[in-house]
Amino acid sequence: MSFENYSQSLLRYPELGFSLDLSLMEISASFREEMSTKITKAHTDIKALEAGEIANPDEGRMVGHYWLRNPDLAPNDQLKREITEPLAQLKDFAAKVLTGEIKAPGGSHFQNLLIIGIGGSALGPQLIEEALGAGSSVVTYYFDNTDPAGIDRTLEKIGTDLDKTLALVISKSGGTPETRNGMLEAKAAYESQGLDFAKHTAAITGEGSKLYNFAKEEGFVEIFPMEDWVGGRTSVMSTVGLVPMALQGIDIDELIEGAAAMDELTRQDSNNAAMELALAWYHEGNGRGEKDMVVLPYKDSLMLMSKYLQQLVMESLGKEKDLDGRIVHQGIAVYGNKGSTDQHAYVQQLRDGVHNFFATFIEVRKPRSGESIEVEEGVTSGDFLQGFLRGTRAALYESGRRSITISIPEVTPYTVGQLIALFERAVSFYASLVNINAYHQPGVEAGKKAAGVFLDLLKKVKGALAEEPTDATAIAAQTGGDAEAVYHCLTHLAASGQARQVLGASPSQDQFAKA
Repeated sequence: MSFENYSQSLLRYPELGFSLDLSLMEISASFREEMSTKITKAHTDIKALEAGEIANPDEGRMVGHYWLRNPDLAPNDQLKREITEPLAQLKDFAAKVLTGEIKAPGGSHFQNLLIIGIGGSALGPQLIEEALGAGSSVVTYYFDNTDPAGIDRTLEKIGTDLDKTLALVISKSGGTPETRNGMLEAKAAYESQGLDFAKHTAAITGEGSKLYNFAKEEGFVEIFPMEDWVGGRTSVMSTVGLVPMALQGIDIDELIEGAAAMDELTRQDSNNAAMELALAWYHEGNGRGEKDMVVLPYKDSLMLMSKYLQQLVMESLGKEKDLDGRIVHQGIAVYGNKGSTDQHAYVQQLRDGVHNFFATFIEVRKPRSGESIEVEEGVTSGDFLQGFLRGTRAALYESGRRSITISIPEVTPYTVGQLIALFERAVSFYASLVNINAYHQPGVEAGKKAAGVFLDLLKKVKGALAEEPTDATAIAAQTGGDAEAVYHCLTHLAASGQARQVLGASPSQDQFAKA
């Protein structure tokens, strides 16, 4: 491709130090013309979203994460207060914790933070901590799954410092099983050391939720609101992300300002980076998600960006039906990891293997703060990193693989805020372009219901176990369950020490009894 093409295809926001390079996506003028009606509708749709239109009809909810970085956009004064008042509350709380005005019950400063959440309630804070939390005075740990071995490993890392650890439980409803389980595991761990869990714990939850009522009854240190118009995958600039950030000493105002600046620039009809990104996704996947998106941030601190975008993009865009009720099976698969490390893991396939993807490079122009040594004559480590980015980009294009390159000057709260806002808005635009709802998640709810069915059966199977060994088929007949599902219940019970298993010639001949 020519330098002229690059120059014409590069979208720049000089005031942000941001650029979006689409020169290797080969998006034609005729494609843009064909998409003009859809583009106009997408702009109209996002304006309606920001104005407070019901965007999640399944739950009758507005979607207002854009208001979090500009409360003046909120449709009414009540919603504005729901943003500004918690922001003041969390800043005051964090300042008191960091200065020692709020101490652990034993009298020491809180030195650790234990975040208990799932999905966006953990992934957003993890992304921010990894990107911006290097200078934090507190060490942050996570219970982000209901894996007991993972919980034990985290508790082992905290060790005898649990008394100096502030737990932060994050759940909108308080009924999310993984978060509830993590809270109960944490409570048991604190109590095993003779500690009062409530006096070490704050909550972020909806008013009147199960968690809210529990926190009130137990006497948690603080309760922060979590509004129903903020979805988990777009919650990082709500109390969900801002409370941990403030406790870690990260400049939350700068993050919000960066997002607000990107929002404002991507409200315009032309030179709109979020729309250009959405158009590139549509173009490369023929509007049907035919190509995966490989995210390659060339900076260690942005290592979790691909994982964060995986949830944001796939949970938002992975939908069975469009807005007209037609079966469309939309979505864009997202994977990736940091460059250049993971070039050694999968760039071989990206260049020479199945052509089922496009790449998104994230470039951070400033190599480091301070001077660099030369690792070869006239060449620094940062020069090598830039060389690998440019070289990989060129090598992929030579092999017919297209790519996008997003560039920011350095990793700061301001630029991370920009990136988050950019992708959130691109998701909204793309959803409109392909006529789907980005703000509900019926597939996730179906999985939760199926898990509930299994757990109900598990209880029945456990109750049906006897001293005399029997097989899954017999217990299925007794409990009314499917024989294979019953078998999986039995093997789980055996693995967790709640049943005895004697292997037969095949699973159907395995025998189970009470432990």
